[in-house]
This record gives sequence, C-alpha cells and structure tokens, in this order.
Amino acid sequence: MQWMDRALAAADSWQRRRAVTAVPAAVWKKFQDDQAGYLAALISYYGFLAVFPLLLIFVTILDMTLKNNPALRDDLLNSALAQYPVIGAEIGTRLGTVDGTGLPLGIGVVVLLFGTRGLAGAMQNAMCTAWGIPRDRRLGFPWGWLYGWGLVLIVGLGLVVTSFLSGLAGGAGHWLTGFGAQVGAIAISLVLNIGVFWLAFRVATLRKIPWHDLRIGAALAALVWQVLQVVGGYVITHQLHRASSLYGTFGVVLGLIGWLYVQAEVTLYCAEVDVVLSRSMWPRSLRTPPPSPPIIPDPREPHSREPDPRKPEPEPEKPEPGREPERADKQTGKAA
Repeated sequence: MQWMDRALAAADSWQRRRAVTAVPAAVWKKFQDDQAGYLAALISYYGFLAVFPLLLIFVTILDMTLKNNPALRDDLLNSALAQYPVIGAEIGTRLGTVDGTGLPLGIGVVVLLFGTRGLAGAMQNAMCTAWGIPRDRRLGFPWGWLYGWGLVLIVGLGLVVTSFLSGLAGGAGHWLTGFGAQVGAIAISLVLNIGVFWLAFRVATLRKIPWHDLRIGAALAALVWQVLQVVGGYVITHQLHRASSLYGTFGVVLGLIGWLYVQAEVTLYCAEVDVVLSRSMWPRSLRTPPPSPPIIPDPREPHSREPDPRKPEPEPEKPEPGREPERADKQTGKAA
C-alpha cells in the first residue's frame, strides 16, 4: 500500500500549492474539525419544530392585514411556502391560524415564539463553535436570551419581507414579461437574503466578530440558498417519491427534515469560509488529524493526578556537613 500513500501525499501537496483548491480543502477540514455535521443536525431538528409556529404566525398576520385582499394574501403565502419546494404545498393544506384578537392573540404568538427559541440557541452554538468563541465569553441570561429573540425576529421578519417583495415581483407579470418578473423576484430575494444572513451571522456570533469578516459567508449563503430554491424542487421530488412509497404520509416529514438539514449544512459551510479566510487558516493538510484535547485526570484516582506546575518540586535532602550519607545495604535494603 505504499504506492497509495505516496499518491495521497502527492495529491495533498498539490492541493496546498493552489488557492483554488487549498481554500475549499481547508473549509472542508475545518467543518470536520468542528463536527459541524452534528451541529447542522441539531439546527434542522429545532428548525422542524419552529417552522410550523413561524408559518402559523405569518398566516395569522396575513389574515389580519389582508382580509379584504385574499388574492394578495394567497400570493404572499405561496411565496413563503415556496421556500420549501414540493413540501410547501403539503404544509399549506395543513396550516391553520391563531384564533382570537388582542390579548389572546398576543399570548398565542408569544407561546409560539417560545417554541422557536431552541432554533436560535442551536444556531448561536454552531456559529460560536465555528469561530472558536469559548463558553466563558458567551452571553448568559438575560442577554443571551435577548440575542436569541433578536435572531428569531431577524430570520422571521426576513422571511416575511422577502416573501412579500418576491410576491409583488412575481405578481408584476401582469405588466412585465414573465421572464422579467422572474428575474426581478430572484434579484430582490438575493439582495434581501444577503442582508438577512449578514445580520443573522452578526447576531449569532454575539457581536464578537467584525462585520467585514462576515460579508463573504453571507453572500455565499444567500447565493447557495437561491440555487437550492431552483434545484431543490427536483431533488426533493425524487427523494419524496421514494420516501412516500416507503413511509406514506411520514415521507413528507422526512422530506422536510432532510431539506432543513441541507439548508443548515450549507449555511455552516459558508460560515466556515469566513473563518478560514479571515484567520488565514489555509493551506491545510488533509491527512493530518486534528490535535487531541488534553486529558483531564480523574481526581478520584491518586495515580492519575498530575503534579501542579505552580508548586516547586521538593529538593533532595542534603547530608549534614561532616557526616557521610547513609548507604543502603544491597541485600536487606536497610541503611548501613
């Protein structure tokens, strides 16, 4: 197998000499070092729990504000559900509204927003892990909660505004050509998504990372999300057809969780791009494993305790002047 080791070493050396390959390789390596795949799974789990409350609030607001314009209400709702290709139609048929007005409505909205708090916490934890922000530098209660609420509002309002303007651009096809309306909708969504991601990254990192270190990842995330909207329909249709044949109605649930996981994973990849570029963490060898964490000794086992570096080692006893040191007998082991 020596020829394989030499081939892998040559390929690794080749990718480190070129930025076009060294940067993506370093991003992939950083993603693996942070175990960001597990963080993306946690985000997708909380995202699955939060997507229905957020859409429920959105539908309730549309019903209150556009009661006299049902056509525009349907266009905006369809634009929001378009964030979830194929599955959005299934979600729309099962959504209701928050009943009541005034205080009951406010209480219902607050309860639903508390259900989305876990999504903000998972996103904050993932971004702080990617940027290496230790736990003692993260915000505690109540400021950590306030930043989490801010992250929820940014994502929620960004979805509402993006859906609103995209719906207007799409509805402008009555006096524009169909191609012009589609290009306008895509351009508006892309620009707004860049701003939403930029602000969300800033809040998720607790304002400890400068704005200019987050701009490339925000632009990449917005662009990748736009591409996912285009190609996601085909991918989810293919996967949903196979899942539905095996799991029936649960295939929709699996398709939604899979879609959320893909979105979370590409978002974290874009965040890792910012980390690698801003801290010049490239080139990196793909064959070198990450450094192992320090071993914490068990205090219950005396032999595992390491000496305290702050305490000086005891000096050996010096014999008294004029007195020879005692010599141990080799046979008995006692002092002579």
